[in-house]
Amino acid sequence: MRIRILGSGAGGGFPQWNCNCANCRAVRAGAAGYSPRTQSSLAVSANGADWLLLNASPDLRAQIAAAPELSPCPDDGVRASPIKAVALTNGDVDHVAGLLNLREAQPFSLYAAGRVLEALGANPIFTILQTQLVPRIELRMDRTIAVTGAGLDLGLSIRAFPVPGKIALYLENANAPDFGTSAGDTLGLEIVETRTGQSFFYIPGCAKVDAPLAARLKGASLVFFDGTLFHENEMIEQGLLGKTGSRMGHINMSGDDGSIAAFAPLDVTRKIYVHINNSNPTLNEFSQERAAIQSAGWEIGADGMEVTL
Repeated sequence: MRIRILGSGAGGGFPQWNCNCANCRAVRAGAAGYSPRTQSSLAVSANGADWLLLNASPDLRAQIAAAPELSPCPDDGVRASPIKAVALTNGDVDHVAGLLNLREAQPFSLYAAGRVLEALGANPIFTILQTQLVPRIELRMDRTIAVTGAGLDLGLSIRAFPVPGKIALYLENANAPDFGTSAGDTLGLEIVETRTGQSFFYIPGCAKVDAPLAARLKGASLVFFDGTLFHENEMIEQGLLGKTGSRMGHINMSGDDGSIAAFAPLDVTRKIYVHINNSNPTLNEFSQERAAIQSAGWEIGADGMEVTL
């Protein structure tokens, strides 16, 4: 099973178009230790020919162009794509906007939680993806579903499960408890290769590692996990946004309640951070914060990084 990180950044990418924070200034200047990042997405294939995308970022067109395996082969027909399916972890703009890049009457399957499918169905712009070509398939919690697309079995299955998080910003209702968030608004995905049984977890958004999630991940071979912020208040302290990580639905890396501490007893073989915000000091390869996460056994994902299971 081949896994490629298409985009490792959080919403807005790195540098963010309107951000002049220290990190964004550094990467624009080409400073040593900083690498540009597009917005969060993965691609997975069991056979190297047919691909499942995990989230569809606004940068998807550029991500496809940077990954030759996601473009038509020279001997394909005049309309073709190796992208056969897309699975969404939530309804965030940075995870669904890229669907509009796949609008050219190309068949593929779209997998998402019921609430996310309802949100997409209520927005007329997404009718450009004709349902006869792009079937919507609901991901039900803790049920394994085989991945198919364009009439093909991709040799993969998905098991979706709820993780602590929040509803997409544009769907928030400030008059409702927890801004309208319900279980299933944020999903984790376990992707399983049918032939070998090998699997990995993809959790780009998560507010905390609670007991059910910890039990699920214990002993996993590979986890791609939410690396948005290094500490809870970094957006506030840098003057970028008046929200904590918790308010945004993202766990911080550091601290007693952070992901480094939460994963320490779980015996996960390989842990890779994705969905990394432009404010995060670990984006500097020479920073103390990067050294701290590496000493804890974590990696910082990068665009184009590949993992084979």
